[in-house]
Amino acid sequence: MEHQNKSELEPPAAPEPPEAEAEADAGESAGRPAVRRRPRGATAVLLAVASVVGVVGGTAVGYGVQAEREPTPLPALSQPGLAYPAKPLPANQRPKPLTAAEDNRVKTEGDLRKLLLPKPAGARSIDAEWLDDGEMDLRLYTRWFEDPQNILQSLTAQDMRRGAGARWTKGDRTWAVNLVQFPDYERGAAFVSDHVYYMPEYTGGDKGEPLPNTERGLTFVYKVQKKAGYKPLYETRALFQRGTIMADIQLYDSKPISRQEIRTLAQQQWERL
Repeated sequence: MEHQNKSELEPPAAPEPPEAEAEADAGESAGRPAVRRRPRGATAVLLAVASVVGVVGGTAVGYGVQAEREPTPLPALSQPGLAYPAKPLPANQRPKPLTAAEDNRVKTEGDLRKLLLPKPAGARSIDAEWLDDGEMDLRLYTRWFEDPQNILQSLTAQDMRRGAGARWTKGDRTWAVNLVQFPDYERGAAFVSDHVYYMPEYTGGDKGEPLPNTERGLTFVYKVQKKAGYKPLYETRALFQRGTIMADIQLYDSKPISRQEIRTLAQQQWERL
């Protein structure tokens, strides 16, 4: 077998681009040495590398300059004049503790049933399925609403603590008073806002009128309900919050009930809280 030459084993060189051949021919014909073009993209790569090196170098120089500077002292954390007195006030100058009548928490942390409105003159107490000796059962209480599932979810979400209520009747009139307590004001307010939002749907369009001198208090007059063979049903309602307690007061009658009547009841209940 004959040995092949080395030149025969090497792969053929890639052909020059037509533009490069043209430039080389032009250079040679002009008596100048041929100039090879720089590969495409090489300039962009060089610029990118230079930019990175510049940023890194500038950052390093900046840290070096900062390290050589004297540290800037921070202002003092304590401020003069904000400390408590060096010694307690004399006994005759100390403020007196609040009485039970002045301290709202003494009332609201006690028996809620004692804060309910008194029974109207001539009325008698009647049972309510959600009340057991005046104390409220949460799940049974929500059944009294148009949308019990929504009310139950809302009360549960706001961590309702406890509740108390009472119902009375006299002739065709019925009173229902319920107090619901929450862990704090914010959660009580969240429930009241959620409840009030749907009230126009239940009342037949009444969006509520503000209850003077109360927090978030509103009164509602429902559209009369009439059914063949029955007396008409008139209903008014008041909702308000004081501290951690929400009050829900309802009046029912076969005769029209003025908004002033429910407003007066609500203001009386407000004063007891």
